[in-house]
Amino acid sequence: MSDLYRGSVININAYGATVRLEDGRLAGVPQGDVERHRTEYERGLTGHKDLEFEIRPQGRRLTALLAPQLHDDKLEEQIAGYLKETEAWEPSEGPPAHERHFLQKKKRAALFESRHAE
Repeated sequence: MSDLYRGSVININAYGATVRLEDGRLAGVPQGDVERHRTEYERGLTGHKDLEFEIRPQGRRLTALLAPQLHDDKLEEQIAGYLKETEAWEPSEGPPAHERHFLQKKKRAALFESRHAE
C-alpha cells in the first residue's frame, strides 16, 4: 500500500535521492526514479519546491516515488500573465479567456484524477 505525501528533495546522489516529508520523516528514492524524473528532482532541490511523493514502507525504511505533478505554480503564473496582457484581444461578450482556460484545465485535472484513482 502506498500513501501520498508532500516533501522536499534534500539530496541527490549516484544511488538515488533523499526526501524530507512534510511530517519530518526521511525517505529514500531509488536511482531509477531519479533518472526518469531528473528535471523535477533537480528543480525541487535547487528551487526548494515541495513535490508530491508516493510513500511505500519497506521494513523499517520508507521508499518514495515521484507522484504525477498536476500543477506548476510558476507555469500558471506565466500563463496568467500572458492572458492578462492579451485581454484587449478577447470579445466583450462571454467569460474572459483566462477563466475559460482555467475551467478547462480544472475539468481535465478532475478527469485525470478520476481515471488514475485506485
